[in-house]
Formats: sequence, structure tokens, C-alpha cells
Amino acid sequence: MDAELGILVRWALVADLMLLFGVPLFAIYSPSGVDTRIATPLRSLIASTALVGILLSILGIAILAAAMSGGPLAQVDAATLSMLVTQTAAGSAFVIRLAATAAALALALQRSGHRAIVLAIVLCGAVALGSLAWSGHGVMDDGRVGTVHLVADIVHLLAAGVWIGALASLLWALITAGDGTHRALAGFASVGTASVALVLASGLINSWLLVGPSNVLSLGTSLYGQLLLIKLALFACMTSLAVINRFRLTPALGAARTPDGALHALRRLRASLTLETFAAFAILGLVAWLGTLEPPVSAM
Repeated sequence: MDAELGILVRWALVADLMLLFGVPLFAIYSPSGVDTRIATPLRSLIASTALVGILLSILGIAILAAAMSGGPLAQVDAATLSMLVTQTAAGSAFVIRLAATAAALALALQRSGHRAIVLAIVLCGAVALGSLAWSGHGVMDDGRVGTVHLVADIVHLLAAGVWIGALASLLWALITAGDGTHRALAGFASVGTASVALVLASGLINSWLLVGPSNVLSLGTSLYGQLLLIKLALFACMTSLAVINRFRLTPALGAARTPDGALHALRRLRASLTLETFAAFAILGLVAWLGTLEPPVSAM
């Protein structure tokens, strides 16, 4: 039961920290984003995601301590928890993540709320999200290979955070109003392309290090390989939808000349972005599950 809870907590934590990083970042570079002050909805979202991130991080480290001690979560002992926090890479990452999310929460509650505050929150979100790399397979290698693997993991997390934060922001804009959505979509075009390219490049590096060329053809014979194939299929769907959004649906919205035409284009965009967002969060669930399994290279 604790193992399944651990997967769910990691899933929720990754998603939460990607929103904490990606949503305020989108507000910075979006043409219709932050001007001089943080709007109340954005402030509330940042504060909520930061608080949830703190709680999930604490629960996650407790679950890890319980797994190390071999007992149930309800009986985790302080000695194991202290050793985990003070003497392991995962514990150090937890402390950094806790500090970063607490700082983001404090910044979100500032009354001044200027653009510089949002930039500081983005930095805190990046640190918190990047710290998750020390809780995954990125720390399994040593030396130069280990450094490459860890950097690839961090880049993968941050690039995915940019993408998912933008998806959430654009979908919210389409649901709540729709005004200015075309400008926001156009503004995300170049950033989105770069984030997808980084996700793909860092994912290929991780796959090379975790799967290995000799295991590609036998991926379907293991649970790890089957989940990875599903993840790749969902990523292909996301990428296809992103291409359709950029080169077909967004131009159609901009070219609409009547209220009915604009409404039809908005509905199609909303449906496409909803599917893309669902695929993204499904991928995060698979990533959380894959993190608990032994990759093919470990069996070599």
C-alpha cells in the first residue's frame, strides 16, 4: 500500500512543482501576462501550489524513510528520517526543495507583487523542480556519465515544466475568457518549440543511459519497457497536438472574422489543449511509476 501511495505522491509532487515553475514563467513571457503586479488569481495559484508542494515533499520523504526502515508509514522512526535527511542526496534535495517552496510561498504572499517577485518565484520553482532529479535514476551513475545523466534529468524536468505550465495557463485562459488567447498562443510558439526540443533531446539521453541500444528491441518484455512505450506514445500524441495547435488551430483563431467563427475556433482549441494536458499529466503518472522500477541497464 505504501508503494502505491509513494507513486501517487511523487506524481502529484512533480505535477505541482511543474505548475509552480511553469505558470508564473508563462506569465512573464506571455504577451498578456504580468505587467507590473501579480494578479490575484496568479498569486492564489502560486501560494496554493507552493503550500501543496511543501506538504507533498514532507509526505514523500516520510514514505521514503518508511521504505528504508521496512515498516509501515505510520510507524516511521525519527532516527531513520533524520539519517535520510542529513546523510543522503535525496535528503539534501528534500531540504533544498522545502526551502525553495517555502520561499515561493512567502514571495507569493508579498503585497508588493511586482514583476521582480514573479521572477524570484520562477527561480524558486526551478530549484524545487530541479531538485527532484536527485530522487530518480539520474543519480545511479558515477563520474562524467553521472553528471551527464543528472544534467539531462534536470533539463528534462524544467523543459517539461515550461510546456505543462503553458498548457495549464492557456487552457485556463480559454475556459475563463478567451480574450487575448490568440496572442498568448502566438507568444508561446517559439518557447514551446524550444521546450519540446529540450524534452526530446534530454529524453533521448536518458533513454540511452537507462535502456541502452541493445535493449531497445526487447522493451515490450518488461513492465519498465511497456510503461516507457506507453509514455512515448503519449508524448507523440502531445507533440502532434502541439503541431496542430500551432500551425492549424491558432492561425484559424486569428483568421476568424465573425463571432461564430471565433467561437468555433476557440472550442476546437479548447478540446485540443484539454487532450494535450490530459496526456501530459498521464505521462507524469507514468514517470512516477517508472521511477520505482529497475531500468533495463541495471539488469545487464
